[in-house]
Amino acid sequence: MATMASDDEAAPELLESEDEGESGAESFLTEDELAYDEGLDPAEDFDEQQDEHTEPCTSGEEDANHSAYCEEDGSSLRGQKRKKSPHLTAKSWKTENDPDICPPPNRFIPARPPGHQLNSNNKHMPLDLFKLFLSNEAISTLCENTNKQAAKNIGKGKKYSWTDLDVPEFLNYVGLTFFFSLVKLDNIRDYWKKNTIFSVPFPADVMSQDRYRAISWNIHMSDPEKDVENDRQKGTPQYDHLFRLNPLMDTIKHACNTFYHPRQNLLIDERTIVRKNHAGMIQKGAAKPNKLGFKLFVLSDSSNGYILDFAVYTGKSRFESGTGLAYDSVMTLIKSAHLGSGYNLFLDSFYTSPKLFKDLLSLNVGACGTYRDNRRGCLTTHSNALRKKDPKGTLRWIREPPVVYVKWKDFCEVSICSTVHQAFSGHTVERRVKSEDGKSTVRSIPCPTPVMEYNKYMGGADMLEQLTQSYSVHHKTSRWYRVLFLHFLEIAATNSFLLHKELCREKHEEPMTHRAFLEELTAQLCGVTVAVPPTKGPSGHLPVPISNQPDASKRASYGRRTCVQCRLIKKEYQSTPWKCRECDVALCLIADRNCFEAWHD
Repeated sequence: MATMASDDEAAPELLESEDEGESGAESFLTEDELAYDEGLDPAEDFDEQQDEHTEPCTSGEEDANHSAYCEEDGSSLRGQKRKKSPHLTAKSWKTENDPDICPPPNRFIPARPPGHQLNSNNKHMPLDLFKLFLSNEAISTLCENTNKQAAKNIGKGKKYSWTDLDVPEFLNYVGLTFFFSLVKLDNIRDYWKKNTIFSVPFPADVMSQDRYRAISWNIHMSDPEKDVENDRQKGTPQYDHLFRLNPLMDTIKHACNTFYHPRQNLLIDERTIVRKNHAGMIQKGAAKPNKLGFKLFVLSDSSNGYILDFAVYTGKSRFESGTGLAYDSVMTLIKSAHLGSGYNLFLDSFYTSPKLFKDLLSLNVGACGTYRDNRRGCLTTHSNALRKKDPKGTLRWIREPPVVYVKWKDFCEVSICSTVHQAFSGHTVERRVKSEDGKSTVRSIPCPTPVMEYNKYMGGADMLEQLTQSYSVHHKTSRWYRVLFLHFLEIAATNSFLLHKELCREKHEEPMTHRAFLEELTAQLCGVTVAVPPTKGPSGHLPVPISNQPDASKRASYGRRTCVQCRLIKKEYQSTPWKCRECDVALCLIADRNCFEAWHD
């Protein structure tokens, strides 16, 4: 799970007025949601703590992360009784020497050609790409709602001056926000310090500190008047938890799908946007007492990390399908009508379940992911099972069509399943192992095909995390929806950069680095250039001819005078046709004797 934003010391602080209860969703520290924060789904997972009458299903000591028990009526994660849940049963685990017949792969038929959906003949500057996700129309709506929110706050007695926000000034505001992510200081106010060696002059040239803070206090994505109507419906099915986010969130999600179509391999990952103050949809779990934040489920292209779609977890305990959060979050993001067919989806153990994999396959979407032995529907047999004392490289597999379950001994036991891969196809990896005499050597050991493919394609999550964390725009804010507003800016900037790389790859050009792209974007948002024009030298000290001869044949010989620098310093008498206009002294100005430069040093 990726974690966005840094801790209090690393994030710039923006002091704000108190949050007035605009949380958007009630606090949700229920039993189920505490389990979700620990990476568990009560609808899918059994209690990992062994009952005194429960026997382990596998021989040997179980790995802490992959324990399996044969429960009938096990207790829930939080003490609530759970319904009896069946497991799949197979006769015996097989080894790499047993042949496995993989089902024929689905034909890859994307709805559009994979890659960017832009006109390559046009020139796309960083600001042009960014405005694909935040168009002038969307910004105009945001400015209008921000002005309404400011008027509302001033009507309540807030003491600050306000002038209506327009599109150019909003772009300057966003540009400064990205500038703060590139030039790190501890506190927002430090960017406007004056008369110190640590002063940063640029922010003050764009807007004043008071204006930047006033805009930050009032940024509003939805219509404040309609917020009141939505808040009246709290506790009813008509209440929209994400009402304050929807105008901008829907625009960005639509743009993410419109301007890029993914390649064959996709992944879904969790992202937590860390926030200091607890309110609304922020999660706090017993296993992670110091992390509070919003959870997002993100669908991205494994080849480059491009965000295709995302869903904000709203803290609901009941789900439409009745299957659970893990299942619903995946099925909500996978839209086969938009994507096409033949895609492969890679998941971590929070999402993986036999039901999900089979339902995805019915949509012509293959799946591969790590799984938990205590997940509902997973097989539970210990005949020829993997044991703790087995050496590295030992693997076992069982195929329960269309799913193949594989267990592999690496540094610890790895459990993975797939509907698109063969159990073992001869791949090996190098690992350091101990020989019988106790010496450590590097050897090639067998590696299951699903593990090889999983490690290959889940790397897109690491790419995305690196891009978003390197230059995070997050800072302290008391309003929950402004935390997500800042994250939407990050999504827009990250996807813009990835589109830039796709365009450059198509034209066989060298793309900008991520930092260089953000620097150029920041400059364009603020209406300046990254390169500072050179300072002009004094205009008076310039070399000019001593005699202005109209006859070209006489310019080199007429009006020559003795060079002052040669006479005073070198004790030589050299004549020259040049003099300094300001000093009115003759000075040599030739390739091997530049007395003009020496005189003025």
